[in-house]
Amino acid sequence: MGFWRSVVATWFLLVVLWLLSSVVVADPVPPCEFPAIYNFGDSNSDTGGISAAFVPISAPYGEAFFHKPAGRDSDGRLIIDFIAERFKLPYLSAYLNSIGTNYRHGANFATGGSTIRRQNETIFEYGISPFALDMQIVQFDQFKARTTDLYNQVKSTPDAEKLPRVEEFSKALYTFDIGQNDLSVGFRKMSFDQLRAAMPDIVNQLASAVQHLYEQGGRAFWIHNTGPIGCLPVNLFYVSNPAPGYLDEHGCVKAQNEMAIEFNSKLKERIVRLKAELPKAAITYVDVYSAKYGLISNAKNLGFADPLKVCCGYHVNFDHIWCGNKGKVNDSVVYGASCKDPSVFISWDGVHYSQAANQWVADHTQNGSLTDPPIPVTQACRRM
Repeated sequence: MGFWRSVVATWFLLVVLWLLSSVVVADPVPPCEFPAIYNFGDSNSDTGGISAAFVPISAPYGEAFFHKPAGRDSDGRLIIDFIAERFKLPYLSAYLNSIGTNYRHGANFATGGSTIRRQNETIFEYGISPFALDMQIVQFDQFKARTTDLYNQVKSTPDAEKLPRVEEFSKALYTFDIGQNDLSVGFRKMSFDQLRAAMPDIVNQLASAVQHLYEQGGRAFWIHNTGPIGCLPVNLFYVSNPAPGYLDEHGCVKAQNEMAIEFNSKLKERIVRLKAELPKAAITYVDVYSAKYGLISNAKNLGFADPLKVCCGYHVNFDHIWCGNKGKVNDSVVYGASCKDPSVFISWDGVHYSQAANQWVADHTQNGSLTDPPIPVTQACRRM
């Protein structure tokens, strides 16, 4: 009996091994091949638009990566730059930058200070861009029409290599990072109840922009929610002895973050409906808020400095010299210089994030762990 048991066991093992060898291991889903990226947003993703339209951003902005000012409100790269890197695409040229631009693989319509809703004030008052989201969409329409016409004229010449292909607009990735300035304007002009009442209209206008791009052939959309605006160090520049409960346990303005969370909730609800309205679209909601707040709340353990400390600029008591500017403090000229090691700072200039923080947030959102549906950016063309 022992002999036959051994034979049966051997036969059974051989059958199992044969079955295992016959199983075809499915290849992982290949990444999306986006030929281009078209971005819409504010200073969190502006790669040179506001610099081209108005006064150029000066040194020491850009010093950590580009080693010179590069139209970005940071010491280096932004999240949109890391998205481009993920697809091995060039960094996006700003639509408004007329010199040395290459639009073969996309364009960036974001400008610093942009809002979703138009604001009735000029950039010289509070820094609000005249290029609200609806204007960025108009610019995209013009860009698409004019580059298509121009490509048909020069397609047999080297100039064609700087222009997009008309058939690739439908294959591109459309990214959004906008809404923070709508909240900051609201904090300045409205009561919280008024801002709360305005939120449905704000998110509907963003949805209208997505619908328009869908009608133009766009199919893949990667939409950031807004970050913890109450954690921007600028919020404390002019505040002394805040009342109990004004700040949360990490030093952020509690009420402002609560409004950002409410805005994000309404945005996510609208995106859910948008998915039903645009059945051929792949729309991904990206929870940038959780990534940024996670970084800020755990800064020390992650090797970062105090998240409320600013790398670039002079901010002592109530004397404020902004990054890259000069001013007088007690009759002495003071320069708003950069810190020695920007890579350990989360805040670059009190309003914008450092390259190191942008990279951390990019790494923790592009992997799909904070997105709905939970897919990495490399799969953003997939409908889930």
